[in-house]
Amino acid sequence: MDTLATDFESFAPVSAGNLTVRLADSPEEIAAAQSLRYRVFYDEMRAIPSPEMKALRLDFDSFDEVCDHLLVFCKDRTDLPCGVVGTYRILRHSIAKRNQGFYSANEFDLKPLLEVDGEIMELGRSCVDLEYRNRPTMQLLWQAIAAYVQHYKIEILFGCASLAGTEPEELKLPLSYLYHFHLAPEEIRTRAIENRYVDLNWIDKEEIEFRPAWKTLPPLIKGYIRLGGFVGDGAVVDSQFNTTDVSIIVKTKLITEKYFRHYERSADWSSDR
Repeated sequence: MDTLATDFESFAPVSAGNLTVRLADSPEEIAAAQSLRYRVFYDEMRAIPSPEMKALRLDFDSFDEVCDHLLVFCKDRTDLPCGVVGTYRILRHSIAKRNQGFYSANEFDLKPLLEVDGEIMELGRSCVDLEYRNRPTMQLLWQAIAAYVQHYKIEILFGCASLAGTEPEELKLPLSYLYHFHLAPEEIRTRAIENRYVDLNWIDKEEIEFRPAWKTLPPLIKGYIRLGGFVGDGAVVDSQFNTTDVSIIVKTKLITEKYFRHYERSADWSSDR
């Protein structure tokens, strides 16, 4: 398996107040991100860890070895491993195709995205410590992601986004809203893999009221939609994480500087895988 060799070190860290965002540059910093992920996903959100994860109190998988790990550091939090209070995991296609592919492929058929000319990247395993789920943290994360997108000339970013709960019928309003109003164009439309496919279309479009439906969406999905994002066809139930997942796709040409400024002003935060 390749070890990811990124040249992102040429970018200056993004800082504001006591927070700094940059890529992890050591195994210890990646472990700090895994520790944060464990606290958020398993302690807070009640996902089910493997025995090894539980013993180590780390969330990890084989993708960690080849991904870039974007981290938020708080210089005042000496009580936390490396002071890490936020993380996002990034995997570019140029790296994924030399290794085991993309994490999202466990749930969605990514063929339309893999055929796109130019570089694409997957965002995932995102979470922020409860105390830091606020606008300044989001601003810094997206400033760094914007720089990453520009540096690597990313055409499309994508990933799995989660709604809490494993009973799709209880999520029929947000799922139907996403299907009728934000379904991806066919040429980039991913689809839930057949043996896990859950229909998004539970309610007729004419019966959906925008405001109530919008309020049911998790903050992270709202953020992607504000950036001009789409969802793929179908959802997947993830019993381990107690979620129902949708595929998010964003054309980066839609993410102008204006979009990023709007996102920084208005988006709130939630964790996601």
